[in-house]
Amino acid sequence: MKIWAVAAISLFAFGALAPAVAADLPLYSKAPVAPVPALEWTGVYGGLNGGGGLGHACWSVVGLGGVAIDPAVGEGCHNASGGTVGAQLGYRWQKAHWVLGVEGQGNWADFKGNNVSLVLAPLNNRTRIDSFGLFTGQLGYTVNSLLFYGKAGAAVAHDKYDEFIPGVGVVSNTLSQTRWGYSAGFGVEYAFAENWSVGGEYDHLFLGHHGGDLASSILVPPGRTERIGQDVDIGLIRVNYRWGGPVVAKY
Repeated sequence: MKIWAVAAISLFAFGALAPAVAADLPLYSKAPVAPVPALEWTGVYGGLNGGGGLGHACWSVVGLGGVAIDPAVGEGCHNASGGTVGAQLGYRWQKAHWVLGVEGQGNWADFKGNNVSLVLAPLNNRTRIDSFGLFTGQLGYTVNSLLFYGKAGAAVAHDKYDEFIPGVGVVSNTLSQTRWGYSAGFGVEYAFAENWSVGGEYDHLFLGHHGGDLASSILVPPGRTERIGQDVDIGLIRVNYRWGGPVVAKY
């Protein structure tokens, strides 16, 4: 009888303890967390770009027939607008969320504009920008597939200037200039695949004031020396392919 009593007490104690032990045990084991791939922007990249631009040019006469004019006589301003396509090549290096880079870019352009001279109407002064290049450094901040960056550096543009009378045509020799200055801009880029990215960019080119001689003609004597100030605003869509730079696994 004692044996049965001890057995009954033991069974009752075990039944009371079992739920408490079971409560401490997990119902199931969790699967390991899969690593999340994080884009690494480090590497050489290259690509194509396209968009539009607007050059603002102001002309002033600073010489007439070899004689200097001081102060200069303003002839007015105009915008030279149009499309552009080009290519870029660069290198980026990422440290944590920060990205440093250098880039060279070259573009063909077709920016044109003119205004009636305030001094020699109906003579029109015309500006044409047919190419430009940028050589810049970059500083950016990345959040996985998005890169926000600013850029600054040197700029160069090739310009052609001439004068015409509507209905008559060009009445002076064309003045061609390669103008150097500096640039500043910003952009955002999105990596839609492991090595491919697309983005938008804005750049402002500060090209300063440069002088040049426009030869005389029968219709517009004598020859003049012009001082032309110019800035250019450019908006671009860019597509890049990146070589190198692993995709890093993060947990």
